[in-house]
Amino acid sequence: MIRKILACAVLSVLASAPMAADKTIDTDVVVIGQGAAGTAAAFAAAELGAQVVGLEKQGMVGGTGKFSEGIFAVESSMQRDNNYNLTKDEAFQMIMKYAHWRNNAKMVRAYVEKSPETIDWMKKHGVKFEKLFSNYPGGLYTWHIYEGRGAGWINQLQKKGKEQYGMEVLLNTRANELIMKDGKVVGVKATMQNGDKLTVNAKAVIIATGGFGANHEMLEKYTRFADLDGLAQTGKDGDGIRMAWEAGGGHEGLEVQQSYRPGPRGVGTTNQVSATAKQPQLWVTPKGERFADETIMLDWPSAGNALERIGGQMWVVYDQANLDDMTKNKGIDLGVGVMVPVGTKLTKFEEEWPEAEKAGWAVKADTLEELAKKTGMDPDVFQATVTEYNGYAEKRHDDQFFKKPEYLKPVKTGPFYAIKSVASSLGTLGGIKANERFQVVTQDDKPIPGLYAAGSDVGGMYGDSYDLIMAGSTVGFAVNSGRMAAENALKDAGIKTKEVKTEEKK
Repeated sequence: MIRKILACAVLSVLASAPMAADKTIDTDVVVIGQGAAGTAAAFAAAELGAQVVGLEKQGMVGGTGKFSEGIFAVESSMQRDNNYNLTKDEAFQMIMKYAHWRNNAKMVRAYVEKSPETIDWMKKHGVKFEKLFSNYPGGLYTWHIYEGRGAGWINQLQKKGKEQYGMEVLLNTRANELIMKDGKVVGVKATMQNGDKLTVNAKAVIIATGGFGANHEMLEKYTRFADLDGLAQTGKDGDGIRMAWEAGGGHEGLEVQQSYRPGPRGVGTTNQVSATAKQPQLWVTPKGERFADETIMLDWPSAGNALERIGGQMWVVYDQANLDDMTKNKGIDLGVGVMVPVGTKLTKFEEEWPEAEKAGWAVKADTLEELAKKTGMDPDVFQATVTEYNGYAEKRHDDQFFKKPEYLKPVKTGPFYAIKSVASSLGTLGGIKANERFQVVTQDDKPIPGLYAAGSDVGGMYGDSYDLIMAGSTVGFAVNSGRMAAENALKDAGIKTKEVKTEEKK
C-alpha cells in the first residue's frame, strides 16, 4: 500500500513539473563560441547586415581572449606612423621559415594580408591602442597593445553588435551537434542552461570554441605533452572540433600548443618572486644538471620545448648578488609581458617571499649543499653544475650551450635561491582542417558547404610549435580568421551585405 501511495505521489510530481520546452531560431549565421575569434566573427557578420546568433556555453563572453594584451599586425597605420618598416612579405617568410613550411602557406598569407586593415577596423569601432611592443630585446614590433586588455574590446564589440546591429548572443548555451542536410551544414542543435533544447537553423555555421586545452583525453591522444600547466582553459573541451570532425572535417595541427613562459605553477603574472624565475638565470633539472641555454626564455615556445623534454619541471637558481641586481640595482633583464617590463626593480620581492616559500615553490638556503637538499637535487651533481657554470661566467664564454656572456651571472654569493618552474600552456592551436577562406575542409581538402571555423580550433597557422617571433599572433589569428570566416560565409550563402568602411572615425 505504501509503495502504491509513493508511486502515485511520484507520478503526480512528474505530471505537475514543467516539461523541457524546445525552441527554434532561424537566422543567417550562427557562431559557436564567443571568445576573441567568435566575437570578431559574429560582429563582422552583423556589421555586414546579416542576422547573427552567437552561442556561448560559459556565463560570460571573452574566453581566454579577455586576458590578452595586444594583437599582431604588419604594415599597420600605427607602424607606419612610427616609421617601422617590416613588410608583409618579410613577415610571411619569417612565419613560414619558423614552421619549416609545415603550415598552410595560403592561410598564413591571407592572415598577414588582412592584419593591418583589422587594426583600422578595430579603431573604427572604438578600440584604443596604447603602443607598439616587442616581447624581447631586438624583437619585431608587431604587437599592438590595446587599452583594457582583451576584455575591453570584446565587451565593446559585443555591446555594439547587440545595440546597433541586432546581434543576439545566448550565454550558458552549449552547442551539441551540427545539423546536416544533403551534405551541407544548415544549423546547430544546442542545450540551454535550464535544459531546454535549442535548434538554430542557419545558412552558415562558424565554429570558434577555443581548442581542447581542458580535454585531458584529447591532450593525451594528440599532443606530445599532455601534462603542461594549462592556464585559463575552463570550458575548452574540444566541442567545436568534435562537431567539425563529425561533419566530415579533416584534422590538422593537433600537436601544437601555445607554450607559455615557464614559471611557478598557478602564480599570477605580476608576482615578483615568480618574475625572478622568468629571467635567464641558471636552469637545472630536478637532479641538478644544466640542460639548456637559458636565454631561450626570450622565446617561450623554445623554453617550453626544452623543459617539456626533461619532464616539465626545473629549478631556477640564483644568488644574493643576482637578486640584488633585480631588486635594487638595474632591475630585470627580461620583461614579463606588458605587466612587468624590462628594467623593473622587484621592490615587492621581500614582501611576497614568505608566501612563496610557504607554498613550496620558492626555496632559500645559506649554502649550495643545503639548497640541494631542500629541493631534492643530488648535492654532488648540483655542486658540479654550479662550479662549471661559474667557470663559464668567469671567462665570459659558455662552452656548453653558448649562452650570451651578458647573461652569464655566477652563483656564488649566499644566500642562494631556487624557484620551482613548470612548463605551461595557454592552450591548443589546431584541430580542424580549413582552407585560406576558413571553410572547414575534408582531409582531402574538399570544402564542407555551410561550415567555417576560426581561431584556436583551426590548424594550419603553425608547424609543430607556437611562433613567438610575431608577437600577438594568437589573438591576431583569432580576430582575422573570425572576420574572414564571416565575410566568406556571407558571400558563399548569397546573403546580401552592405558596404563597410574600415577607417577610424575622426
